[in-house]
Amino acid sequence: MMHDVIIVGGSFAGLSAALQLARTRRKVLVVDLGLRRNRFAAHSNGFLGQDGKAPGAIIAGARAQIAAYPNVTFIEGEAVSASGVSDDFRIELADGSLHHGRRLILATGVADILPDIPGLSDRWGDSVFMCPYCDGYELNRAAVGVLATGEHSMHQALLLTEWGQTTFFLNGAVAPDAEQAAALAARGVTIEETRVRAIGGERADVHLADGRIIPVAGLFTTGRMVMASPLAEQLGCAFEDGPLGSWVKTDDMRTTSIPGVYAAGDNVRLTGNVAFAVSDGAMAAAASHRSLVFEPAKAA
Repeated sequence: MMHDVIIVGGSFAGLSAALQLARTRRKVLVVDLGLRRNRFAAHSNGFLGQDGKAPGAIIAGARAQIAAYPNVTFIEGEAVSASGVSDDFRIELADGSLHHGRRLILATGVADILPDIPGLSDRWGDSVFMCPYCDGYELNRAAVGVLATGEHSMHQALLLTEWGQTTFFLNGAVAPDAEQAAALAARGVTIEETRVRAIGGERADVHLADGRIIPVAGLFTTGRMVMASPLAEQLGCAFEDGPLGSWVKTDDMRTTSIPGVYAAGDNVRLTGNVAFAVSDGAMAAAASHRSLVFEPAKAA
């Protein structure tokens, strides 16, 4: 079967795209491996109408609504390769099956490579976070920490003071100059230069190399961002580079550099957010549908 649009990825961006396209009555296929980036988080905070709800519950409800549209098909599996051109794309799954589509939306997301510190990854999404807008409020202005991974961590340390008394753990990743140190002091940030040995305790106690333990209610850090899927690279999509990694280059409608290929979600942004992902999905859906309508020579 030739689908009008194949969406790879069934999290917030992918399902948002699927819903918009479902209502166009086009034939849509959603391929989903089921590994959401925020699967480690118990709550999705700051998402309008769903504040505090479990991310998995939001996804399950959205998927059930979309499944009611008879023109949308879901397949659970891993898309391992993508090839072809506009009007004749081919997606191969790990089970060897091959699926054809006239347009592609890559909502494949990213993976976070965290600093290699014992106890850190175990608390990811529970007491170790990336986004203060998503998780800062629930800490109730208790002590918070920022684990530096590069110069960009300066901004995070300055910002976190909005949510609690902040300790900036440099961990050898950054050395504030005089101007930066003054800015941190002005915001009331405590600078800790001793290396971090481990993260322990019920929340995120920071164990230092000199034996001291500094308890914090939440620890914020940024890992290295890598594509969760090779499809965009296989198709030849252009990328942009930033301090945290690379992301797929798109225009405002989430059109990539490859005709007929669109991308949406955390794989097109420097930083991720559920609301942004949903918006991206809707944009990519509209762009792909308009392409089918207004490019009849290619869609024939």
